[in-house]
Amino acid sequence: MTKRTAIVVGATGFTGQFLVKQLCESDEYTAISIIARRKPDFNHPKLDVRVKDFEQLEEKDLEIADDLFCCLGTTIKKAKSKENFQKVDFEYPLQIASLAKKRGIPNFHVISAVGSNKKSPFFYSQVKGKLEEELIALNMPSLSIFKPSLIIGGREEFRLGERLSEGLFKVLNPVLTGPFKKMRAVEGHQLAFAMYHYALHGQRNKVNIYQNIDILNAKQIEVKEEQPISREDLFNWEKREGIFVDKEKKD
Repeated sequence: MTKRTAIVVGATGFTGQFLVKQLCESDEYTAISIIARRKPDFNHPKLDVRVKDFEQLEEKDLEIADDLFCCLGTTIKKAKSKENFQKVDFEYPLQIASLAKKRGIPNFHVISAVGSNKKSPFFYSQVKGKLEEELIALNMPSLSIFKPSLIIGGREEFRLGERLSEGLFKVLNPVLTGPFKKMRAVEGHQLAFAMYHYALHGQRNKVNIYQNIDILNAKQIEVKEEQPISREDLFNWEKREGIFVDKEKKD
């Protein structure tokens, strides 16, 4: 497989931190560039950090890369207003996608949410649905949209609503099987792995939608090592029949 390079925006966020580590530790990626408003705690030889205000982001700030992962996201409580929330979850991702297209980056991966719909009665789902529609309208070379359910895990900041929901889903997840598995909450590290996994092994359509069940089902692909042939089997011509082609018959 050809070695790849990547850009991560939102790298200091909950899922973004997991994704950056996954990419840096991967043999498939040789260089990872991150654009963030603050320097991350994580360091790695493959990592290039650019501290940048998203309000001033320009095309030249993006390296040429195979993949751009957008992990930006907040809550209305943390953003303190609907306007600020929309800026982080809609305006910035759309702006970055537009710059990526101009820069010639072929693959754009973004986190949305299950139930996203611009006609939803819920503002959060409205914004996510609007973002998906606008991104698709950009007509990018390849767009991958990830639609997780509740994202759980040990966040640094305390969010009461999410803590309560997280506790509930930890009880429910084991019993949500069969057709109900798609409703399970997703660990932040699993969402990050799914983005990495499908960037390497997913389809290359113009628009790729990964639902919650696809995120949950993303697993490490095992590479089977060839087992050495024993001396006994090496000289057992009956067992090795068909492995070698008789040159005379082939001619």
